[in-house]
Amino acid sequence: MAVLADVGVVVPDGPATGWSRTGSGAAERMRLLYTLHADALFRYLHRLTMGDRRETEDALQETLLRSWRYLQQRPLVVETLRPWLYTVARRVVIDSVRARKARPTDDPAADITTLATPDDDVERMLTVLAIRRGLQALTPEHREVLVELFYNERSVKEVAEKLGIPLGTVKSRTYYALRALRAATAVHA
Repeated sequence: MAVLADVGVVVPDGPATGWSRTGSGAAERMRLLYTLHADALFRYLHRLTMGDRRETEDALQETLLRSWRYLQQRPLVVETLRPWLYTVARRVVIDSVRARKARPTDDPAADITTLATPDDDVERMLTVLAIRRGLQALTPEHREVLVELFYNERSVKEVAEKLGIPLGTVKSRTYYALRALRAATAVHA
């Protein structure tokens, strides 16, 4: 029998000891596992979780639970237990990080019913109607400039030549027409 002086636990000699799977011995083995390794694992996990105490505690609990379940089926090798526990702890943290990345973050402020999809025909139709109403509200000169520029896809110079007005006039009419159109369609936006 070997005595672990720091915690006063007696462990049978030899590289492995069998674990019985039932009875009050299971709870005692869990207490032994916790007593011997929890503090060291907590410090290790605290570093891995960047000091997040809640994450550290969750990871420690999951590490000990996984270890206990695994060791129920296999013999306990006292000499290699702590390095193996560190490996389990690291994998628990990795699994936690991967799970957080896989889950979308919840944004309670985002109301999905207000978001339009690019292929939403109804939204496209409402936009077209709002623009038509806005164009009808413009003066004929402003509407004519916008139709030539955007619908007929002409340059500012081509519009000036077609309408027989100076280049600066086309630019100023475009500016004021877009401003008026934006104001007219703001109610529908």
